[in-house]
Amino acid sequence: MERLRRELSHLLGETLSRLECVSEAPDSVLWALYDSQGNPLPLLAKCFSSPGLAARCGLKMSQLARHGSLRLPVVYGIMTHDDRVGQELLLMERLRGVSVEAPARTPERWTHLKDQIVEALLSWHRVDSGGYVGDIDSIQHNSWSRWYRQRIEVLWSTLGQFTNTGLSMQDMRTLWRARASLELLLDDADDVAVMVHGNLTLRSFLKDARSDQLIAAINPGVTLWAPREYELFRLWESGMPESLLWHYLKRAPVAESFLWRRWLYLLWSEVACLVTNGHMNRPAFDRAAKELLPWLS
Repeated sequence: MERLRRELSHLLGETLSRLECVSEAPDSVLWALYDSQGNPLPLLAKCFSSPGLAARCGLKMSQLARHGSLRLPVVYGIMTHDDRVGQELLLMERLRGVSVEAPARTPERWTHLKDQIVEALLSWHRVDSGGYVGDIDSIQHNSWSRWYRQRIEVLWSTLGQFTNTGLSMQDMRTLWRARASLELLLDDADDVAVMVHGNLTLRSFLKDARSDQLIAAINPGVTLWAPREYELFRLWESGMPESLLWHYLKRAPVAESFLWRRWLYLLWSEVACLVTNGHMNRPAFDRAAKELLPWLS
């Protein structure tokens, strides 16, 4: 952290007294910056462990801000290193607010907040891809089902190159069966691809702490074009996430088969975390495997 503080001080032309970790994800750490007097600066530094992610994240935030109705942090710049891999920095605006994870003061406010989130999502979901699918830096003119099959084949092949993944034989058997059942599971998955946030969780939205009004979206994923159902599968946990999921589906339904296909998406998203970052959310993987099992041929 001391090296990072010196680098940021040099970059900004101002001595930083300290950095404070705001949040930590498998592939990144978000830092708050404080000037020489200990006062918070109006920007954040997001440090990525893999090369290329900072540029992809910055580009995705700009795209969402341009086409949606909800505010996103302004991107000020990206810092990379020619002499070493990883440790790329994304400098962006520091927004006030608290995570939507914090319970609203009343049930009525929570309902209104869900309305605001759904409307923000739909402002992106009304943007048609024109036949393209995929990540921000590698879009293809392709059907969703073919693109997603390609993605799973890459993940499966990459997983096979590791000698110790921490996955049991039962886990591998479930993944093999899920891969073998793709034709059935993706049978009617070719809904129109639209612009997606790509990392839809309650932690991805900020609200005003007093009024419970939605302020901004943060932490987008790298996927740019996908069917709407691929936006929703991360709302798998019971409680507030599931409440938001059903609130969206009441307003804008998707295919009934999403009720089991979401577990396929969750299962392989955790595999993607495993092969990219070396670890995954084990409870999420186990829940997806359990829920998907009855649907595997």
